[in-house]
Amino acid sequence: MRLLRWITPVLLLGLAACGPAKKSVYPPTLSIQQLLVLPGGQWQLTVRIQNNSYAGMDFKSLDGQLQVAELVPVRLHAAFDLDIPELAGDVVQLRVLPTAAMNQALQAVAAKGSGGALAYRISGSASARPEQEDKPRSFDFNGNDWISPVPGIPDTYR
Repeated sequence: MRLLRWITPVLLLGLAACGPAKKSVYPPTLSIQQLLVLPGGQWQLTVRIQNNSYAGMDFKSLDGQLQVAELVPVRLHAAFDLDIPELAGDVVQLRVLPTAAMNQALQAVAAKGSGGALAYRISGSASARPEQEDKPRSFDFNGNDWISPVPGIPDTYR
């Protein structure tokens, strides 16, 4: 009887180890790949979503904010269907209506040419479904970087 009490848990653990390995899932990294100033004053952002997981993820939406320099942030929101493989990235385009102060800061950087740079911060959450799960989850993101004017292409920043 003693032997049976010892062998049963070992066998159960052994059987549990035989199942498929669960792939590690990590929050994505988001950054602005390109900012284009449109004729009406809106900004078209090309946002890069980097899947940092060892599993493919089906991204559904993002909700957050964009802050330029230390100015008041504006809302970022987009709904889409973007399937990104493990450890890969893809882009989504969205439009934002910047504040007057944000436009002034961007114009000041543009006046400096390719030597100018403007700090930005994007933060919020992205909804994505990892490939081994049935329901989407919310993943927080938080990133800082710089954008600079693209030489020879007016109203474009990278």
